[in-house]
Amino acid sequence: MTADLIAVVLLLAVTAYACAGGTDYGAGFWDLTAGGTERGRRPRWLIDHAMAPVWEVNNVWLIFVLVIMWTGFPVLFQTVFSAMWLPLALAVVGMVLRGAGFALRKPSRQLAGRRLYGALFAVASLVTPFFLGAAVGGIASERVAPGTEASADIWTSPTSLVFGLVAVATTAFLGSVFLTGDARRFDAPDLVDYFRRRALCSLAVLTVLAVVTGFVTHEDAPYVWRGLTHGLGLFFVVLAGAAALVTVFMLLRPPSTWMRVTAIGVVASAVIAWGMAQRPYLLPTSLTVADAAGSPATLTWLAIVTLVALVLVMPAVALLYWLDARGELEELTDAELRGGSSTTGDGSSPGL
Repeated sequence: MTADLIAVVLLLAVTAYACAGGTDYGAGFWDLTAGGTERGRRPRWLIDHAMAPVWEVNNVWLIFVLVIMWTGFPVLFQTVFSAMWLPLALAVVGMVLRGAGFALRKPSRQLAGRRLYGALFAVASLVTPFFLGAAVGGIASERVAPGTEASADIWTSPTSLVFGLVAVATTAFLGSVFLTGDARRFDAPDLVDYFRRRALCSLAVLTVLAVVTGFVTHEDAPYVWRGLTHGLGLFFVVLAGAAALVTVFMLLRPPSTWMRVTAIGVVASAVIAWGMAQRPYLLPTSLTVADAAGSPATLTWLAIVTLVALVLVMPAVALLYWLDARGELEELTDAELRGGSSTTGDGSSPGL
């Protein structure tokens, strides 16, 4: 019973990272595709201002996922990280380069430096979700089992490749929806339309990829395909589709907070559908939740620590998001620091 509870917590933590971290990766995707220096100036200005207050805290969920896997399901942790060390290592490298690029490009005084750091941030925002998705595809396609040796065949299968593309499209969708709302908050109507169009396009691409995923998993991941077309898996697939339709309706109206809620509903429902489709396995057909679980005492303490962590962390994270949504976390401009109040339309001081 405790093992099942911890497995649910693990799935919810993965879902939280897919939504929170996915939004950041999506912003990086649109940074990559924004165009040259002049054409991409406005979109990149919005991306910088929207991400700055919250991008680091979104990685809390990834740490939570790793701790639960390592402590609660050590066999799962060992198997996954042994069999797919290369794509996971590439994803980690991408995370590091992405964070460094975003943190360093704004304070860089030279244009060449800004371009270099910006390129690192943008390219890594594309690479990281792809390899994470490919690793999930390797699990879903039943190519990973205890004792499996590392091989490129595990994470280059049709399921892995399509899951990688779905991960990239998902982040692009989330990022564009959130940036549409941020454009409204920063009173940039031109960027509202800019990111609204990209949100609709990325949702269309994601829908096509979802259909392709159904055909691919039918042949390459039969256990997960059956789970997605029956029971709770099917329920959450339908829920994701319904949330997508509502999101389209919301995108065609003036931006509101509900637009973000429905977009999160799309992604969260899809991730939970995958988790439900694998039941009772953590690694389909080879490793069940019960077989992968650590000792009962470890699981009990992990449940207690998780509860304490949620009580302490969740209010702080919720407060951070609330303050960010209200615009309370914007950095002061040079003019404000000097006692002035005038700024240009892009948020910088007049003299810069």
